Amino acid sequence: MENNKYITIPQMAKILGLSRIAVYKKVKKGEIEAIRIGRNYAIHKKSVANILGKDLKEKDKNEIDKAIKKTLEEYGDVLKRLGRE
Repeated sequence: MENNKYITIPQMAKILGLSRIAVYKKVKKGEIEAIRIGRNYAIHKKSVANILGKDLKEKDKNEIDKAIKKTLEEYGDVLKRLGRE
């Protein structure tokens, strides 16, 4: 495993401030993308920025845009009133 391309679950846990078990569970659920190397998992460093919210995928951007549009449709008047206060 090349150290400059991948990080381990314990390293990711330290970055996120979570336990190793919590990160492992997120990997098993598919919330964190990782590859299996033997008995261990490795997380590509390019994915870390996405996990930390520094880099959004197009799918994530579209979901956020939809949520904003829905919020404005449902609560637009309330938000305008709150903005005036």
